[in-house]
Amino acid sequence: MDTATTFSRTDSPLASTAQYLRLMQLASPSLPVGGYAYSRGMEQAVEAGWLTCEEDAGAWIFGLLSEAFARTDIPLMKRLYLSWQQGDLQQVQYWNQYLFAMRESAEFQLEESQMGKALAKLLISLEIQEAVEWQFESRSTFTCLFALAAVCWQIPLHDTCCGYIWSWLENQAAAAIKLIPLGQTSGQRILSQGITLVEAALSKGLRLGDDEIGYAAPALAMASAFHETQYTRLFRS
Repeated sequence: MDTATTFSRTDSPLASTAQYLRLMQLASPSLPVGGYAYSRGMEQAVEAGWLTCEEDAGAWIFGLLSEAFARTDIPLMKRLYLSWQQGDLQQVQYWNQYLFAMRESAEFQLEESQMGKALAKLLISLEIQEAVEWQFESRSTFTCLFALAAVCWQIPLHDTCCGYIWSWLENQAAAAIKLIPLGQTSGQRILSQGITLVEAALSKGLRLGDDEIGYAAPALAMASAFHETQYTRLFRS
């Protein structure tokens, strides 16, 4: 499968109100998958004194968005989306396992599998039968099930990636507000600046070839691993 195909917003605009609202449903913090319970390494970064203010939080979030997220999550979302779209279940399994293996800590892998199974259970209740086997898959990933929902609801790839990024970005801003702590206005400034970086991250991620996927973020991996045994925690490990 040629996965180097590029996509742009004009290639596949949202065609209907239903598609737009389905995207909002998937990206909503109220989606019952438990995403709000994870800080994705940020809680340990704050505990260690790496993040102490709005500027620190922004640098952490924007660096991950522009590099790690763009080089890992977005190209893998694309491959999972295209595999579901083509009905190629072997490729779905391959890229799902690939993504799971790229999560550097036990905490990150547990987050993926728990959120993936929760989304599978939700999609089954919404009559997406392709999700049935994934509620029992030990290495289900949230990204894989997010891609399945998007394909079933005919949400274009570019817009699916936008919603996926927004879900992550909003979660990170909310975590920073709670942990540093920051005011709500600071959180909105982080979101506003993050929005300006999304298009570049998408452009980079959607153009990567298979052998270009991946990015090392040692501080993120260490923060997640150390968080597993952090004495006091607001967020789940």
